[in-house]
Amino acid sequence: MFEGFTLDRVQAGDVTLRVRYGGAGSPVVLLHGHPRTHTTWYQVAPALAAAGHTVVCPDTRGYGQSNKPASTEDHTPYSKRTMAADVVALMRALGHETFAVVGHDRGSQVAYRTALDHPDAVSKLVVIDGVPTVEALDRCDVRFASEWWHWFFFAQTENPAERVICADPETWYNAWTANGPAELGPENHADFLAAIRNPATVHAMIEDYRAGLGPDPRADAADRAAGRRIECPMLVLWSTKDDMEQLYGDPLEVWRPWCPHVAGHGIESTHHVAEQAPQALVDSLRKFL
Repeated sequence: MFEGFTLDRVQAGDVTLRVRYGGAGSPVVLLHGHPRTHTTWYQVAPALAAAGHTVVCPDTRGYGQSNKPASTEDHTPYSKRTMAADVVALMRALGHETFAVVGHDRGSQVAYRTALDHPDAVSKLVVIDGVPTVEALDRCDVRFASEWWHWFFFAQTENPAERVICADPETWYNAWTANGPAELGPENHADFLAAIRNPATVHAMIEDYRAGLGPDPRADAADRAAGRRIECPMLVLWSTKDDMEQLYGDPLEVWRPWCPHVAGHGIESTHHVAEQAPQALVDSLRKFL
């Protein structure tokens, strides 16, 4: 995987992140979702590098082999605001003052928070399979609660989800069925397995979701109330075989109050588009970036 890329550990603020980077040209950082690591981009990153970009792929804090700081009662160490600050610190450590940000799933929440909190740093924003957290919660109905019940299960601290997941992580995460080596690619699958088998990583990933029902929607709500908007050009992509359209209708309509420059379209894929429809994703990213 990632031929020609450098695998490194880079200090980013108060954490050290595992990161791969390669290519030359305008910089772009790719942020993975749950429960993936940076290796989810193994087909996308080299294609973007070949198209003339410096491509940076970190494991976000807590995920994969990046640091897993102790959390707090309010889960702020795993808030998207904290993770966004990591992204800016990482890119500056690598010599990039401004850059494009692409995020998928949980990584999409880090991506748009980076654009909101650090507008001078983010030149372009791509969100894949995501809407603002506060907008998702505002629209929570029976269908959402039925299909996305894990958001609320993960948030519990009295009977923590970590106990259930760590009892059999490979079954929980469909590691030999929907997320098997044929679907993910053998090296990417091996990295995924190592992550989900590590109880410390599982705990950190769940803290990400706990922050998603605490500091994250509060930050979104404060921005919305203040009229704060995403000022850079923005592309929204979604997997047509996932449930984005069923839950939200046209995802672009959800994003328009947040960004006057938003455009986007669906890609024929199930949820993990970087692994299941990499060429279509690369084509969309190259055109936008």
